[in-house]
Amino acid sequence: MITAEEIERAQMAVARLREAIATVIVGQDRVVEVVLWALLGRGHVLLEGVPGLGKTLLVRTLAQALGLSFSRIQCTPDLMPADILGTQVFSADGFRFLPGPVFANVVLADEVNRATPKTQSALLEAMQERQVTVGNTTYPLPDPFVVLATQNPIEMEGTYPLPEAQVDRFLLKAEVGYPSEDELVEIIRRNTRGQGLVLPGPVLSPEEVLLAQRAVAAFPVHEEFLTYAARLVLATHPDQKGAPEAVRKYVLYGASPRAGLALILGAKARAFLAGRFHLEVEDIHSVFRPAFIHRVILNFRAEAEGVGPWDVLQEVLRTVPTP
Repeated sequence: MITAEEIERAQMAVARLREAIATVIVGQDRVVEVVLWALLGRGHVLLEGVPGLGKTLLVRTLAQALGLSFSRIQCTPDLMPADILGTQVFSADGFRFLPGPVFANVVLADEVNRATPKTQSALLEAMQERQVTVGNTTYPLPDPFVVLATQNPIEMEGTYPLPEAQVDRFLLKAEVGYPSEDELVEIIRRNTRGQGLVLPGPVLSPEEVLLAQRAVAAFPVHEEFLTYAARLVLATHPDQKGAPEAVRKYVLYGASPRAGLALILGAKARAFLAGRFHLEVEDIHSVFRPAFIHRVILNFRAEAEGVGPWDVLQEVLRTVPTP
């Protein structure tokens, strides 16, 4: 049971985290918000955007401000699973396990779609079960544990599209957009003044991170919101009765049950960050896109007609009755 005092302390801690991130990251409020939702919901984030928009800097800033261990994996076609998970090495005492970079609180998988499917699959167990199995031994990962993966949507040469099973393990997807003129001016100013950017020091302890996660997990959710989340998931399946016309025409595979989990966990985290202890419909609607956009697989007809996932998902949102 978590007390009101602990909840208030956790909210103050997360407020300090947001302020620390804002000293480095200009704009990108929506992206920062999505990353915090995933962190509080004990999930992982897929960051997608063109090069130079600060995706890697955001992850490094987050790790520094959290005061957690951080590791960066630069994904390349020749990267092997053992380069991520670790391997057995022989020493004077026999074989011992040498942990790989996945054994950190915050793991950045940079340009994850440049790794081969074999290497990408090395992250599946880590992301879902928060453990790594090497040989006959299973090793637990540190807690908290979050994977933030970046990918470039415009450079396709030498990349391997993420398998659906891999994409589905990301709680949320953050789409990183281009800055405005004012934001770009501030970015140039901060990076060219004096010694350039200085990353913040730790503003939270690991215990405060875990406390905030516990507070979000304990957040009450009314039954009508659970039903609404389930109906939104089912409405993305073309074989479901009452599915919107756009879904029946353009969707090959609908969202998995993990989409419903992401929707509720993200909504709870959003309400927590807003200082509330109850969910509102706006929480669900705000989290809907990052929770569903990467989980709906469209067919060839959609590609031929220039229809994207969000075009279909907007129809789902309009069709399913709001509680």
